[in-house]
Amino acid sequence: MEQDQQQIRNLRDFLLVYNKMTDICFSRCASNLNYRTLTMDEESCLDSCAGKLIRSNHRLMGAYVKLMPTIVQRRLAEYEKKAGELPQAAEGTSLPDSNAPLPTQQSNLQPADTNQQAPITPPSEDIQVTASPGS
Repeated sequence: MEQDQQQIRNLRDFLLVYNKMTDICFSRCASNLNYRTLTMDEESCLDSCAGKLIRSNHRLMGAYVKLMPTIVQRRLAEYEKKAGELPQAAEGTSLPDSNAPLPTQQSNLQPADTNQQAPITPPSEDIQVTASPGS
């Protein structure tokens, strides 16, 4: 199962590189779409373009293969260092006793009296209602 997924991933990566290479070389080299066949100039341009991209891809993959073990070792050392620091940090802090009672917070709020109503204030005497002139 894992091998099948790896093969699918490899095929997908290859197709992405191939499609990108085709796109780059076509946009650089195909200048005249009036004929079914390539001109000599287009053909030589495509050959050199594809050759350059394939050689550069091989060089990049070679560098990647050489550097990858050192990158993996460095990351592994960093993870081990962090994993070693976690238990040391946990030893320095004490966890609360699970059997100890939880502290309660005192509240300043008084229980509401549900039978009490808010006082109703009469309207102010200095407000006068006048009718508008058009009514």
